[in-house]
Amino acid sequence: MTAFSRAPGERSGPLRYPFLFLALIVSAFPVYWTFMIPSRTNDAVGQLPPPFLPGGHFFENAARVFDTVNFGKALLNSLVVAGSITASTLLFCSAAGFAFAKLTFRGHGALLLTVIATMMVPMQLGIIPLYLEMQEFGWANHLVAVILPTAVTAFGVVFMRQNVLQAVPDELLDAGRMDGCGTLRLYWHVALPALRPGLAVLGLLTFMQAWNDFMWPLIVLNSENPTVQVALSTLAAGHYRDNTLVLAGTALGTLPVLVVFALFGRQIISGIMEGAVKG
Repeated sequence: MTAFSRAPGERSGPLRYPFLFLALIVSAFPVYWTFMIPSRTNDAVGQLPPPFLPGGHFFENAARVFDTVNFGKALLNSLVVAGSITASTLLFCSAAGFAFAKLTFRGHGALLLTVIATMMVPMQLGIIPLYLEMQEFGWANHLVAVILPTAVTAFGVVFMRQNVLQAVPDELLDAGRMDGCGTLRLYWHVALPALRPGLAVLGLLTFMQAWNDFMWPLIVLNSENPTVQVALSTLAAGHYRDNTLVLAGTALGTLPVLVVFALFGRQIISGIMEGAVKG
């Protein structure tokens, strides 16, 4: 029986599909609104009922976005920041999770408790000392100041530790040791392939968080070297808000995230469902 199979005697309620359809409409409407309004003029924002079909002004409004702010550089900066943070998080968190799950070393329990305890400290408490540290290193207004503080996260370490415990049996590691594998080869050649669904989930969550991060890039970067979220805040600033301009920038900034989900969606959903079934 698959995870979606219905138990014997269980019947689908009459409100199930209307409820699912309503949930689909509520979830999809913000995306539809984000891509529809930029294709029209500002008059469409206050229309009731809202216009259903897109207009013909999207490329005109998109061109105004690039004329108003340095949006091309913002897209490139966000790709560099989100890609670097995602790659480093997957590497370091999977290695740390493997060590906490399968290796025995002095201070194992205390170190794991320390990692978990850092998840309870709000990031806002560390902003001022972190900014002073970035200034001391001369990294303010550089992308490295955005990448390094989140290159590895406590959530990622704990998430990958649980994935290692579920996906990598001890017998598999023992077989690798009998074939002469050291710890590094066990991690790279045995554990990592088994962790692929979990890595896909963590990669998507990390990429989206890094892409949508607003507060820290706004503090440590300036308007000459922005990320997408900082550029969008510049578009929304001023006494008069041009909604088609802001939403055109939002639509352009959403496209890379949709591309990532389209490329890795199957593995991401597989990883989520695998965790749900095992959990």
